[in-house]
Amino acid sequence: MTTIRVLIADDQMMVRQGFTVLLNAEPDIEVVGQAVDGLDALARVAELAPDVVLMDVRMPRLGGIEATRRLTGPAGATVKVLVLTTFDLDEYVYEALRAGASGFLLKDASADELAHAVRVVAAGDALLAPNLTKRLIAEFSRVTSSPRAPLKDRVGDLTERETEVLSLIAQGLTNGEIAERLVLAEQTVKSHVGRILGKLGLRDRTQAAVFAYETGLIRPTGY
Repeated sequence: MTTIRVLIADDQMMVRQGFTVLLNAEPDIEVVGQAVDGLDALARVAELAPDVVLMDVRMPRLGGIEATRRLTGPAGATVKVLVLTTFDLDEYVYEALRAGASGFLLKDASADELAHAVRVVAAGDALLAPNLTKRLIAEFSRVTSSPRAPLKDRVGDLTERETEVLSLIAQGLTNGEIAERLVLAEQTVKSHVGRILGKLGLRDRTQAAVFAYETGLIRPTGY
């Protein structure tokens, strides 16, 4: 069984220790280190090479969003960031995903939800707290009322099937769910996702979802 290596970055010691106890109780997850702020997180990631960083949003010296941007920005970066916050605010969700975070979860999540989130993000899937998704979609809709032409033009590089897969990624479907929806083999969907990321120059499916909303490929309705 592969063990997921986790680093916890939070300026509150009780939060770090609490998450450590919860995650170390899981057979497939190991907390390999803790960081007290964003700068400390950068140094610890370089030292410990974790698979996933649980990143608080508000921290001294360097906040979680900028730390996420620095961790995920370099070419070849493989660490996944799961942003954790007590602040149920749309701007944090949006900016965290724009910065390269693979998921977003509130700190009051249960132990099971936290462990599930770590596994989902480590596997390369996107994760959002369900109670944040509706407002996030509304925020994407608000800020993308006029899609930027350069981004919109890039959608033309995709085949019709790839565009269809991208739209389903943006709706939060997993590869398995997309395969069922389109009546395809899951491995075929995985191949489509890889080609989409390659053509658009994106690092993961979370960025693909952001791209889909920013280009206007997805137009939320009912909000």
